[in-house]
Amino acid sequence: MRLLKLCKVILVTTTIITVSLPFASQGVLPSKVEANTEAVGRCGDPAQRPWCNTSLSPDERAELLLKELTKEEKISLLAGDEIFGVGGAEGKHTGTSNGISRVGLPTMYYADGPVGPRQGKATALPAPMGLAATFDRQLSFSHGTVVANEVKNKGNDVVFAPTVNIMRTPLGGRTFEAFGEDPYLVTRMGVNWINGAQSEGVIANVKHYAMNNQEGIGRPEAHRGGVVGSRMTVNVNADERTQREIYLPHFEAAVKEANVGTVMCAYNRVGGQYSCENNRLLNDILKKEWGFKGFVLSDYLAAKNPIASLKNGLDFEPWPGVVYGEEAVTAAVESGQVTMAQIDEHIFRILRTMFAYGMFDRPPYKDDDSQIDKKAHALTAQQIEESAITLLKNENILPLDDKKVKSIAIVGAVADKYRSGGGSSNVTPFSYTTPLQAITERAGSNIQVHYDNGSDISRASNVAKDADVAIVFATDNMTQGNDRACLSLDCPGDKLSLTSQDEMISKVAEANPNTIVVLETGGPVLTPWRDKIKGLFEAWYPGQEGGTAIARVLFGDVDPGGRLPVTFPQKEADLPTAGDLEKYPGVGEEVYYKEGVFVGYRWFDSKNIEPAFEFGSGMSYTTFSYSNLRIKRANKDSGAKLNVIVKVTNTGNRTGVAVPQLYLGLPSPNPSVPQPPKQLKGFQKLSLPPGESAEFTLPLDDRAFSYWDVNSNGWRVADGDYKLMVGSSSRDILLNGTISILNNNIQKASINSSSNSEETSALPEDIDSSIIGLIIGER
Repeated sequence: MRLLKLCKVILVTTTIITVSLPFASQGVLPSKVEANTEAVGRCGDPAQRPWCNTSLSPDERAELLLKELTKEEKISLLAGDEIFGVGGAEGKHTGTSNGISRVGLPTMYYADGPVGPRQGKATALPAPMGLAATFDRQLSFSHGTVVANEVKNKGNDVVFAPTVNIMRTPLGGRTFEAFGEDPYLVTRMGVNWINGAQSEGVIANVKHYAMNNQEGIGRPEAHRGGVVGSRMTVNVNADERTQREIYLPHFEAAVKEANVGTVMCAYNRVGGQYSCENNRLLNDILKKEWGFKGFVLSDYLAAKNPIASLKNGLDFEPWPGVVYGEEAVTAAVESGQVTMAQIDEHIFRILRTMFAYGMFDRPPYKDDDSQIDKKAHALTAQQIEESAITLLKNENILPLDDKKVKSIAIVGAVADKYRSGGGSSNVTPFSYTTPLQAITERAGSNIQVHYDNGSDISRASNVAKDADVAIVFATDNMTQGNDRACLSLDCPGDKLSLTSQDEMISKVAEANPNTIVVLETGGPVLTPWRDKIKGLFEAWYPGQEGGTAIARVLFGDVDPGGRLPVTFPQKEADLPTAGDLEKYPGVGEEVYYKEGVFVGYRWFDSKNIEPAFEFGSGMSYTTFSYSNLRIKRANKDSGAKLNVIVKVTNTGNRTGVAVPQLYLGLPSPNPSVPQPPKQLKGFQKLSLPPGESAEFTLPLDDRAFSYWDVNSNGWRVADGDYKLMVGSSSRDILLNGTISILNNNIQKASINSSSNSEETSALPEDIDSSIIGLIIGER
């Protein structure tokens, strides 16, 4: 009966989609819940239900409950029960797994997503790409806490987030939903987001495992993917080193560092097997090698075959519950193709996770928006966006001086709209302030603000002509289910404007030499007009408080805090996937990652291609100097091997934000293991008053020096010189050093005197003579 109902639904559904940390956020799965033996939640009396004894470990409790369940009850827990929640309506959960009252097993509720719960209205936070632009671990934690708090206060136990897929191509439809092109940055933002979310007592769900780097192009239906290179069917062909160094580290860290409770397997195939029935990915790597103790759930419609999935690691199908439906699973068991022992393994993981994260031992979360601190969450959204806004060009026009500027022309329809990405991140905000509203309010009565929506370029140019300053707003269109056809602001199929945004910007710049462009995009776009304008902001999809944040940054009430988590190319042909259909979007549903580890800035650096705006770049309203580069051995208990210490000084006349970045250039052990010129290995965000200095430490651990050796199937360290680079972006390197390693021993470390104004030293006394354990086997 359920199968018939679900099939009908498939035909009609068009839309799919500083804090004290409890145990679940500490990065170590607890062996037992610290509590009295008396049940305090929904489980029941331990005397009657021994699995309710909270002095037992999650494993022990799960084993006891598993033995109590009938065959039919076990099978019923493999598939979700809510079929209408995907629409995002008030009071409807994105997914539901009905509990079993007979044994005190509570119902589990699931919610989208990466920028807030898609369940009625919510606080719409900046898109994760904007969050990545903050380069701020604490803000990532805060982003996670806000999302999870609202997920919890809408009655949910699990949040479908964060998305940590690497931006292989900026054409990808979900580029905005993840943290950019660099695996180190993605890892650090993802770990902190999960810690923040799970500190709220909500189970995070890291996704989409693995290599879900494109949606497909050429088909209008959002939820089914494109005709060419569809996420539903495309097979990713990537070598082991590329997978380990670029596309898997953030998932590994989510498990090992953040103790993430659940993992979502992706739509696509990897090495010929669908992700949700991929034995190598799910069993061999995730569960055995990394020691993941939570459970794996499928993306919606990603499960394909019940037998292959049951054997190869999929634990739960939240929607639509057909592949893991009672009929299909029962048939697989009765035919002998699947054993009850295999079923038990999946159910044990689900039960253990519920026990480990306290679901049995607390009251159910209530679905009640009145519990949400909307004012505080709105302020967090604003603070994140202010720190995300990235200043890419400033020719003495910013910040706006409200004592000198008497008139402002605002051009572009997006200036008077709320912008977000489509799909599971398409949150309906509790409220929002548009840039037009916020700029007008901030300008006050002394500055005249004129607005034109840009539908008539000639008219818009005339409006801009007579103003002291013209601010043009432009946007792109990114959505789950479809990749962009191109990187232009006027990309065919976007249907966002009746006129050309590129032409509009150029014409306004011709009419007014003091033109500023504010981009609200999900990722990199082409900027052919950048030499014609004086100021350029990237504001990303800014969330509900984006207008206020943009206005405050424009007028200099706060410093633009963002740095690019992605590379902006000069032209589309410069992308690592350009010019080869086998690379992207694929041929015959086969896509080949021929660029290997050379993704994003690694590609641009290795090919000596000049980007429009490089990874890590972004300007402040003040200036900074970098000096006093030192290398010291780390404390044995810190988890690091070396500490890189740098001094940053605010040399300007106002408080500003600096984001020093540490890169390593690894030596190549042999011609078959080419290395990028540099790789990000550390960063720090600093806010400094004028004239103030701060020293900060960037640790380097074992993994920072390592490459994946396919021959030994593990992390290894090559002999040679490791170039150490510190700068304000991937192309603006200000300090240099070298660390020489031979047979895993540090031979010397030297600092380039020409780039280090205060100190030059080999500092041999500060460095361990050897790096113990630098050769890392399988972990």
